[in-house]
Amino acid sequence: MRTDAVTAAPPVAAPAADARQRAERRLERLWQRGRELLGSRYAILGGAMSWVSERNLVAAISNAGGFGVIACGSLNPDLLSDEIAATFDLTDKPFGVNLITMHPELDGLIDACIDRGVGHVVLAGGVPPAAAIRRIKDAGAKVLCFAPALVLAKRLVRNGVDALIIEGAEAGGHIGPVTTSVLAQEILPEVRDVPIFVAGGIGRGEVILSYLEMGAAGCQLGTRFVCTTESVAHPDFKEAFIRAAARDAVPTVQLDPEFPVIPVRALVNRGTQEFMETQRDVAARYRRGEMSHKEAQLEIEHFWAGALKRAVLDGDVENGSLMAGQSVGMVTREQPTREVVEELIDQALDVLVARESPEGP
Repeated sequence: MRTDAVTAAPPVAAPAADARQRAERRLERLWQRGRELLGSRYAILGGAMSWVSERNLVAAISNAGGFGVIACGSLNPDLLSDEIAATFDLTDKPFGVNLITMHPELDGLIDACIDRGVGHVVLAGGVPPAAAIRRIKDAGAKVLCFAPALVLAKRLVRNGVDALIIEGAEAGGHIGPVTTSVLAQEILPEVRDVPIFVAGGIGRGEVILSYLEMGAAGCQLGTRFVCTTESVAHPDFKEAFIRAAARDAVPTVQLDPEFPVIPVRALVNRGTQEFMETQRDVAARYRRGEMSHKEAQLEIEHFWAGALKRAVLDGDVENGSLMAGQSVGMVTREQPTREVVEELIDQALDVLVARESPEGP
C-alpha cells in the first residue's frame, strides 16, 4: 500500500512582518545620508530651543536614536563647556551644539566645543563667518548651517559647510518669511552637494517621510519635544503647549520701521502685548534722545531672552514668552522622549507598509 510522506513546510514569516521589514529598509535608505553625517540611528535632529534644549533633553533625544542639539543661547564659554561635559555624562551617543553667530564670544564658544570634542556644531542666527566655519572644520567637527534662501544655501556650500538646515516660517522662535514647503521645493532639487535637513512645522512621521522622498537627508523637530518627561520646562509651560492649537502660535509684529524686528512665533499671551508696548516705549525714548539707536535696538532684541527664561523655567506663562511652532497642536500630552521618537518612526513606516497593501495607503 502506497502512502505519500507529509513533510512540515519551513516556517514562513508573516506577510505583515515582511512588509514591515521592507519598510524599515526603505526608510534606512532614504535617510542614510543624514544618519551617516550625524552618526545617529535616525536622522531626526532636535531643534535647539533656549532653556529647553539642555543636557537632559539633548541626551534623551540622542539616547532614543535621534540627534540632540544643545542650545547655547546666551551661555558664555565656561558655562557652555560645563553643559557639554554634563551631556557627555548622560549619553555616549552623538549630539551637537547650536551657536548663535552674533554672540559676542563666538570664538570662545567655538573653542569650548573644540576642547570638549563636540563632533557637530550648528551655526545659527545670521550668516556665519567663513573663518568660523574653517576653524570648526579644521578641528575635525562637522558644520551645519541654516539656509533661509537658495542663494545663501549655495554660498554656504561654497564656504565648506557639511550640511544645511532649511527652516520655514511655521517654526517656533525667530522665523523667516517663507514656509517650509516652499523652501523645500526651492532648495532640495537645486542643492545636492551636502545633506539637507528640513525644519519648521513638522510634528508627524508621515511629513518626515514626505521630505525624505523629496530629497531631504532628515528633519529637525523642536516643538514636539518640549513636553517630553525629560524636558526641564516648567509644568505650566508644558500645559500651555498641550492646551494650544496651531493657530495660537503666531508671529510678533514690527511696529516701527526704524527698528527692524525679526518675527518671533509664540503663543499669544500678555507677554505678546508687552513686547508691542516695549517697542513703542523704546522708540519714544530714542526719539526723545534718551538712548542711542543701537541701545534701543538691543533693548528690543533682548526682550525675548528674558521673557523666554521666565516662561520656561519659572512658569510665568502669562507674561513670559511661549515660543512655539505651529506643530504645537500635535502636542497633546507629556511623553517620554523615546516614545515620541518611536511614534514618529512608526508613522513613517505605516505609510510605507500601507503602500504595499491592495487597498493602498
